[in-house]
Amino acid sequence: MATRPRNIGTDELSRRIQPVILGADYSCYAYVRAFWEAYRVRSMIYAGSDIKSISRTRFADYHVEEGVDSEEVLIPLLGRMGDRLCAEGRVPFLVTCGDFYARIVSKHKPELERWYYTPVVDFDVLDFVTQKQNFYEVCEQVGMAYPKTRFLDCSLKGAAPDDEGFAYPLVAKPSNSAHYHYAEFEGKRKVFVIQTPEELRRVYAALQDSCYDDSLIVQEFVPGGDSHMYALYCYADRDSNPVFTVCGHVGLEDHHPGAIGNAVAIVPEPNEEMASAVARFLKKVGYHGMCCFDAKYDARDGSYRFLEMNARPGRSSWLVLLSGINYARIQVEDVVLGVSPDPVKPRGGWAYVGVPKAVIERCMPDVPVRGRVLKAYDNRTASFALDWPADSLSQRFWARVNFMHQVSKFKRYLPEPDQP
Repeated sequence: MATRPRNIGTDELSRRIQPVILGADYSCYAYVRAFWEAYRVRSMIYAGSDIKSISRTRFADYHVEEGVDSEEVLIPLLGRMGDRLCAEGRVPFLVTCGDFYARIVSKHKPELERWYYTPVVDFDVLDFVTQKQNFYEVCEQVGMAYPKTRFLDCSLKGAAPDDEGFAYPLVAKPSNSAHYHYAEFEGKRKVFVIQTPEELRRVYAALQDSCYDDSLIVQEFVPGGDSHMYALYCYADRDSNPVFTVCGHVGLEDHHPGAIGNAVAIVPEPNEEMASAVARFLKKVGYHGMCCFDAKYDARDGSYRFLEMNARPGRSSWLVLLSGINYARIQVEDVVLGVSPDPVKPRGGWAYVGVPKAVIERCMPDVPVRGRVLKAYDNRTASFALDWPADSLSQRFWARVNFMHQVSKFKRYLPEPDQP
């Protein structure tokens, strides 16, 4: 059986590297672009459905595989593909988009490394940090602020939710987003903003009746709208020191029930306080690889309250490339060549956007970040993650459809401007 090539030289890497990407969202397309710009190589993408704005790219081979988000389908598939690529003398490099893909690959990393190099973090670390109860315990240990939090066990069938000491509205979300991916019930959302005790009981009961048996997180609602949110993207080296930290100030988020929390407008805003907190967290847990953090500014006390960590590149990872950092190259050189990455300082002068200007004008309240985002449209520094002039006409058409569809979507799910 073929195995991955070893002792790869820098000069031959661009000829032999073969990126394999699992999942097809904005971060997948950012990966495609990053690998092409670094090595002039076309990626291979495996996804469960045909996402036309990505599948039509000329810079990747796109494969639809039913059930690819399950271990039973994915692991044999990767084995067959790894055998073929290694027999051809390629250097397979496996990356993931989505919590469930990251978890499956991390869990099976020892066997997959027979064929693949992968920057996915080892399972003991991934499993620890993606359990949000562990996340908040580490926040407490390293001095990172976070909202008041309680965990409700969804495996306790018929149990009533404990909301004592909480004021409404409050926030509820699954503690294990990878497991939550497979849960099915009416009214499913990525994050719930709960207005009444009755609503909390309904959500808790729905989770108890589903296949999800981890915790439901109940948190105090930190006042303020989307413009109080921040996103931090990092890469930690083998010693768990940040190679880069890109901090972005969010102006607006998606309000579709299945996409709540996905930023659609971000501008760069370095913040040493948050960057230092993230560095302490990464060191504490021994993290190595790409990750991203979400935080919210609390005007009540001037703190930045951390909400979660994703043990993978986030959906908005295109902003790392906008910052002048090719994170695909950093990962390849670290994992394949064993080259310790030098610290990189991100550049500014960009804006990450996922919606037309009209959506910002209608939906974003009159807050300072609004002016920065609108100015970026005017001076053409606003960049849509799927807009790549070098790509095929078909891809660019479907990317435009995706972009313009946001107008009607926001009219439906955010009929009034967001709160300031």
